Amino acid sequence: MKRITVIGMLALFLGFSSLPAQDMYKIDRAHSTIGFKVSHMVVSKVRGKFNEFDATFKYHPTDISQWYVEAVIKTASIDTDNKKRDDHLRSPDFFDAARYPEIRFVSKRFEKTEDGYEVIGDLTMRGVTREIRMPFELNGPVTDPWGNQRIGVEGKTKVDRFDYNIRWSKTMDNGGLLVGRTVTIEINAEFIKAAQ
Repeated sequence: MKRITVIGMLALFLGFSSLPAQDMYKIDRAHSTIGFKVSHMVVSKVRGKFNEFDATFKYHPTDISQWYVEAVIKTASIDTDNKKRDDHLRSPDFFDAARYPEIRFVSKRFEKTEDGYEVIGDLTMRGVTREIRMPFELNGPVTDPWGNQRIGVEGKTKVDRFDYNIRWSKTMDNGGLLVGRTVTIEINAEFIKAAQ
């Protein structure tokens, strides 16, 4: 009986070990954008992006409970195509990049939805951590002409910047804010499988 149990456990272990393992993917920054948009004077939207960032995605082909993503963004790399505005955004009025040089996101779990997937995780800005949810589409994996496996991710969510102590603004004559509270985050990321 003991011999059968040992053999059975060995077979079970070998069976599990033959299942697909997590693959590590690194972001391809040349083909990725981490952008945002926010209301300006109530009448328009200002768009921007961050030029320096890094991210990894642990991907399992059949088990989303094994997925994991972590991303780091350099706040000083903010770019709205206007130097004066960018300098203000780096200042203590907004990101305070000298004291808080990074924005970080760490996933907690992933969920399947009707339209794709949703990642739930902790977003940290200016020393404040809040849980957010981001719906996203996953494309791939595909193999590029050079034999590399790639995955594409397109996601969008909204956050209240006041939740992160980014509160600077001025009130307009109609009661609206010069800079809106709600910030739309837009992710278009391409990941490439890391060498094993």
